[in-house]
Amino acid sequence: MAFDAASSSQTDFHTIIVGTGFAGLGMAIRLKEQGREDFVVLERAQDVGGTWRDNHYPGCACDVQSHLYSFSFEQNPDWSRMFARQGEIWAYLRGCAQKYGLGPHLRFGADVSGARWDDATQRWVLTTRDGRRFTGRVLIPAMGGLSNPAIPSLKGRETFKGVQFHSAQWRHDVDLTGKRVAVIGTGASAIQFVPQIQKLAGRVDLYQRTPPWIVPKPDRAISAIERRLFRRVPLLQDLYRKAIYWMLEARILGFTVDPRLMKLFETVARRHLARQVPDAALRARLTPDYTIGCKRILISNDYYPALSQANVQVIADGVREIRANSVVAADGSEREVDVIIWGTGFQAADPVPRGVFFGRDGVDILDAWKDGAEAYKGTAVPGFPNLFFIVGPNTGLGHSSMVFMIESQVRYIADALESLDQRKAGTAEVSPSALRRYNDRLQARIGKAVWNTGGCQSWYLDQNGRNVTLWPGATWQFRLQTRRFDADHYRFEPLRAAVKA
Repeated sequence: MAFDAASSSQTDFHTIIVGTGFAGLGMAIRLKEQGREDFVVLERAQDVGGTWRDNHYPGCACDVQSHLYSFSFEQNPDWSRMFARQGEIWAYLRGCAQKYGLGPHLRFGADVSGARWDDATQRWVLTTRDGRRFTGRVLIPAMGGLSNPAIPSLKGRETFKGVQFHSAQWRHDVDLTGKRVAVIGTGASAIQFVPQIQKLAGRVDLYQRTPPWIVPKPDRAISAIERRLFRRVPLLQDLYRKAIYWMLEARILGFTVDPRLMKLFETVARRHLARQVPDAALRARLTPDYTIGCKRILISNDYYPALSQANVQVIADGVREIRANSVVAADGSEREVDVIIWGTGFQAADPVPRGVFFGRDGVDILDAWKDGAEAYKGTAVPGFPNLFFIVGPNTGLGHSSMVFMIESQVRYIADALESLDQRKAGTAEVSPSALRRYNDRLQARIGKAVWNTGGCQSWYLDQNGRNVTLWPGATWQFRLQTRRFDADHYRFEPLRAAVKA
């Protein structure tokens, strides 16, 4: 499947979208449905797909059921498993881009290095690392929260003479057969790839700072009969999707309303651990000491059995330093290794780097966020006109499908563009008071949730201990509050006569 992504020399557009994961593609498809063609989608890689293009480590799969982890307008009756694997989701996204004719709008290799608001022209000016320049009236960053790998700055990391890589940058050219492998980190990626590499490696040293809570994964193949039924009776698949949605949605009560309800999940997780790890000492190292749900709850049927194998050692002390040929644990013990695999997650609580987004008067967005990232409805920031984030601050989930949240924001932003047109306005900018009221209510609510009170440190929290990542409620509540663009909370400026509409 090829995309005609470089046939146009146009550099000035009405709307610029950054990123081609679910968020960027979903927004682009919505623009076309509105009859808008004057837009471009910038992608730093050479293909669409976002995190499902980049994360291709062994065992990579989704932890939300396939029939919900997809666009509502493009349901797929042919998912092969209850929890789709990476390749299948990536193919689904590429198929969506092809079906909806997004190819001419795509620009690959366009890694945005800077985005500045030009008040004189009422436009955003973007530059890319390869020297290209794009301008647009509206900017929609849709990069997602899990796009930039996080590797800790451990002493000696640069002196390691063996091979090292992050799970999101998997080296398939590195043969792990018989190798001594150190895996640092025990998050959602690690619990998927560790069982796969355990079968190959001579030895696996798993460095665990904090053990995750893990529950069984109700995965299975979807039969040919089921797939045929979904194709012939789309309503059946829609009902199935809704059933999954409400089953997952019920879990929010324990996360945000009454954390005592999490005891039920903890019982399930403890039984799962007891069944799969017969060794009492290992089981003790793998038992968390915080409330379940404080960190992301993981699902797996093969992680614990892999850790019980003779060639796996769980080091529960964390890492003190890296040396030329070894890893030194916090307790001072040293183990020689050939390969280091970083399973240390992503920079989720730091959504954008410094020196990229500059609003009015050249203000870096990180200076506007000096007390922590925040955006009105996860979308708009005062001082940054015509900038609409998708998967912005406090839109992440710990219990359901992010695609649902993405579609909610896409609808809100599409309505905002309609409002700009109707008013013949040049800019729309959320008022500081609207953001302050919104975020104060949000933080008061999230402060009582298990993510903040469960006794753990997680990537949900920023360096100040503030949860800037998760949405503290049901997804249907977010859908209700983004069902229309609330123009009364925005300031508008007229479109200047000399400015291209």
